[in-house]
Amino acid sequence: MRYKKINRQLFIENRKRLVKELKPGSVAVFNSNDIMPTNADGTMKFRQNSDLFYLTGVDQEESILVICPDYPEKKMREVLFLRETNETIATWEGHKLTKQEARERTGIETVLWTSEFHRVFNTMMVMGGVENVYLNTNEHYRADSVVQTRDSRFIAWCKEKYPLHRYERVAPIMARLRAIKSKYEIELMQKACDITATAFKRVLKFVKPGVKEYEIEAEFMHEFLRHGSRGFAYEPIIASGADSCVLHYIQNDKACKSGDVLLLDVGAEYANYNADMTRTIPVNGRFTKRQKDVYNAVLRVKRAAYTLLKPGMVYFDYHKEVQKIMEGELLKLKLLDKTDIKNQSPEKPAFMKYFMHGTGHHLGLDVHDTGNMFAKMKEGMVWTVEPGIYIKEEGLGIRLENNVVITRNGLHDLMKHIPIEAEEIEDLMHSA
Repeated sequence: MRYKKINRQLFIENRKRLVKELKPGSVAVFNSNDIMPTNADGTMKFRQNSDLFYLTGVDQEESILVICPDYPEKKMREVLFLRETNETIATWEGHKLTKQEARERTGIETVLWTSEFHRVFNTMMVMGGVENVYLNTNEHYRADSVVQTRDSRFIAWCKEKYPLHRYERVAPIMARLRAIKSKYEIELMQKACDITATAFKRVLKFVKPGVKEYEIEAEFMHEFLRHGSRGFAYEPIIASGADSCVLHYIQNDKACKSGDVLLLDVGAEYANYNADMTRTIPVNGRFTKRQKDVYNAVLRVKRAAYTLLKPGMVYFDYHKEVQKIMEGELLKLKLLDKTDIKNQSPEKPAFMKYFMHGTGHHLGLDVHDTGNMFAKMKEGMVWTVEPGIYIKEEGLGIRLENNVVITRNGLHDLMKHIPIEAEEIEDLMHSA
């Protein structure tokens, strides 16, 4: 485990919050993610199911959490099932959690091997007073995967085995719970942002004309790994020149040219929690006047957006206000004129030629984290703030992005220590 031990109170409290949302006579089941194959006998790096991690802190494959709050035996109201290790597994794969280690990490008293799951679960279903079965699915509004998960296989098995129980969706509950971050989660996300900050400052001293985008990617990865991160929270965008206008550019294979800007959309992962930062810097260390004018326009929009984010605000209302502010900046930059505004289509406003994406999203265990975009914002939510201007005809894209916590008295910026002023960027790039 690369990250420091997480206070198990985080997971204990998360399970208590979940139990309060379940109907009487319920059981809820959460499965770990699969280890995904590549080719032949290769596998991808394991990434735990976010909901299971949120409730247990277990970062191990073939794990199952069962919560049955009304079960007659108290010790069986929370049961964690783990893959039983043996000498062969230890030799080839290394250490797996013991039952005692799992108890200490999760605060769950009853830890059993997965070989006991079907027997125990059957007893719960037929003798434990269970009427409602909460099963988990990926219901993120941007999800479009056809990969069959352990959860989806379990759903099919459970409904066939127990067809007369009432089935419920646990995903909407988890989305509500996970949207509000506890102090423990904020600390982990701050660590991810701190690692990102350290790597960005390293990159500022590294970038120069002629360097390859993938070399810059390597500088970020070096700093991420040496500070306990497993790497990038998502595929990094290292986009120079005209590619700074490609929103999801991930080839990262060009040479950076003097006079161009370099858009860096990167973030470190730490303990499964994520940072999501965007900065745009001049390859040669100095912005041109035009680049700086566009840069400062984006920065003004970002700062104005900060004043709008508050408890009670709905994202889509907030985004519309940001769009109005952006429209004003585009007029000042002479990218739009009053005729463009007068003749614009309501379905495709004129500003969308230069600002075509959202202003932000939930952030947490997933980069595009769970949460209802139509719900009112609440204290404890973490959002990205990421306006941008993309001028394809000039090969100039500027985006700036920080991660903020909504509080009662304003925003807590997790990235306030990361350089963002144009002059500060230039000074750091030219410092020894």
